[in-house]
Amino acid sequence: MNKFEVVLIFSPELSTTNLKSEIENIKNKLVTQSANIINEEDWGLRDLSYNINKFKKAFYNFIQIEASGKMIKDLNRELNQSENLLRYIFIKVNEHQELPTKLNYEKK
Repeated sequence: MNKFEVVLIFSPELSTTNLKSEIENIKNKLVTQSANIINEEDWGLRDLSYNINKFKKAFYNFIQIEASGKMIKDLNRELNQSENLLRYIFIKVNEHQELPTKLNYEKK
């Protein structure tokens, strides 16, 4: 199993309940495809570096997982179908970053 850090960027138009539902949905997809969720962090509503679909802000979520590379490839197809997920990235790491992250400190 490889270690990955995932950043998910969601539409700012989502309500709190819909946002939580979207995140849970993605986490369930990860677990059903035999990924282990190590940690999760909500970075909240943040400014985007550039506009995405005319949005200047978006909700960020950070997840640390252990999964196979093939599972990530399969999951990419599913994530591309989500209208509320603006962007996402899977980054393969040797060791997971210690939480809470620096971005989480800036939020407070």
